[in-house]
Amino acid sequence: MENYIADVMTLSQQCDCGNHHNAIPIEAIKIGNDALKEAAQFIQRKAYQKVVIVADAQTYKAGVERFAEHLKEKNIPFSVTILKPDENNDVVADEKCLVQALLDIPTEADVLIAFGSGTIHDITRFCATKLKIPFISVPSAPSVDGFTSLGAPLIVRGVKTTFQMSSPIAVFADLTILQSAPREMIAAGFGDMMAKYTSLADWKLGHVAVGEPYCPLSAQITRDALENCVEHAEEIEAGDQKGVRILIEALIKSGLAMLLFGQSHPASGGEHHLSHYWEMEFLKLGRPAVLHGAKVSVATLLLADIYKREFLELITEEKNMENIDDPFIVKNIQVHLPVIQSIYEEIPQPERLREILEKLNGAVTPGELGISEELVNRSLQEAHHLRNRFTALKFLNEVAKVSPQYV
Repeated sequence: MENYIADVMTLSQQCDCGNHHNAIPIEAIKIGNDALKEAAQFIQRKAYQKVVIVADAQTYKAGVERFAEHLKEKNIPFSVTILKPDENNDVVADEKCLVQALLDIPTEADVLIAFGSGTIHDITRFCATKLKIPFISVPSAPSVDGFTSLGAPLIVRGVKTTFQMSSPIAVFADLTILQSAPREMIAAGFGDMMAKYTSLADWKLGHVAVGEPYCPLSAQITRDALENCVEHAEEIEAGDQKGVRILIEALIKSGLAMLLFGQSHPASGGEHHLSHYWEMEFLKLGRPAVLHGAKVSVATLLLADIYKREFLELITEEKNMENIDDPFIVKNIQVHLPVIQSIYEEIPQPERLREILEKLNGAVTPGELGISEELVNRSLQEAHHLRNRFTALKFLNEVAKVSPQYV
């Protein structure tokens, strides 16, 4: 995908959105059956002398031992930090895990390897940035789109907050490892991509309604990755190498769109706010974690329904807009109504999204994830406070003074 990065950087120079485009400092992206071997070769070329692999018990079994053999063959010194789980046997990107990682990583470390999925990448990204050393991404499952992004969503004092840190200098995605990932993690990765239907709509709304920054290039990269996933849902469902490659490429490209823009807007809207709210509630109650992609896909189904049933009906009825006491936002929505209406109408019907998710054995209702109706309704009315970002969910609650309900 090196040529892809070069093409994106060329397009970014031609983009006239007016935003600063971040350079993409990723030197290599390798996807294949020999990715671990190529990672060792890359580390040897970079002449790193103290490699630290950050993993947990599951990802260690998934491939760290095999990766270690490649490092030994090239006489590359390394150590392994195994992140400890909480009382529910979950590794959580909270203060305890961050401190453990920082204490375990030797002071002379010159590169970190994030060997895992989303949480391990968030912890490693934080540590690498604070220690001012680079890190390399080795995904263990195609479950999230944050491998190549800057953001590290961390739990600090019980609140999920995304901190802008650093991106990896290289990504090595081994298809044999990814294909062996649990099926629910593959479904979660697809769900994280499906969430782009609502996140892209919310991003455009924030731009035209209140002037939030927007980049059509980052939006197009994200949309292309999403559409490629949906078009090849059957291959992804099959779980063969072709399908897994399509999914991991889409997740990586979504991360690159965020990296280019410098924020998570292309890939994170109201559906992610709901997911973060549910996650924080589970932590507060001491309940086992639920996969990020599973939560956001269920949240996407919820919002696909609410956005079509409540938001579109509200903004397209002139008498409804007359009752809203915010002339600035009302005027902007009315001026850009065709654009807003079009992008929210492009979100597929919830039934269609549910059908795709069910084929991948993904969850489609909050109840399947242990999320009560009371929690869903509370999140629909409070989750928009978690980010300073204008979404249709925020509009319904704060501007239209409507309390969305789970039906």
